[in-house]
Amino acid sequence: MKTHMRVTVLAASLADVPFLSLTTEKLKSQVIIFVIGGPGSGKGTQCERLAAKYNFQHLGVGNLLRAEAGRPTGQGRQIKDIMLKGALVPLGFVLDLLNDSLLKGEEAKGFLIDGFPRELNQAKEFERVVGRPPNIVIVLDCSTETMIQRLLLRGQTGHRADDHEVGIRQRLETHYSLCEPVLTYYQHKNLLRNILGEEPEDAIFTKCCSVIDSLP
Repeated sequence: MKTHMRVTVLAASLADVPFLSLTTEKLKSQVIIFVIGGPGSGKGTQCERLAAKYNFQHLGVGNLLRAEAGRPTGQGRQIKDIMLKGALVPLGFVLDLLNDSLLKGEEAKGFLIDGFPRELNQAKEFERVVGRPPNIVIVLDCSTETMIQRLLLRGQTGHRADDHEVGIRQRLETHYSLCEPVLTYYQHKNLLRNILGEEPEDAIFTKCCSVIDSLP
């Protein structure tokens, strides 16, 4: 069996790809934590700090997609066009990049995956492919206005092509329309942990640490 194979198939056939059995076996003993919330809720900032403290690997799905969007390939151009419109990148692309990164991080003690899942089918497909749900799902709750102001400020100092008001509002609309079923799904599994993302960064970090420290 090959130890590394890039997935470029639709989600319906992902379970048949040879390397995914290796990924599933590897992940049985590792902690997987999803960190979700709207754009600008602070997911990336908290994940970076948590990854450093717990020796986890931080996988920002948005960062993976933006890196792929910057490549001069057909897939890269497709992803770039979708993201500039504020729309949801198809599941096949997302799981392709995520599984590739999980396989490369086999020495990590665990994974902090932010920005995933963004809709219910992603949650169910990840669970089907990997063979189990995440250990816990941390939700950073922020008001719409707080997220808009944070993203507009970031747009003035950063290089994100989609950090403009029209793009931001479209991303938020997409997030709200798709996120509620995801939250309900994990709430029923008793995996959801809500943390107020409006508080100071250090206070949010302390609460996130408490959630992780409570894992068996």
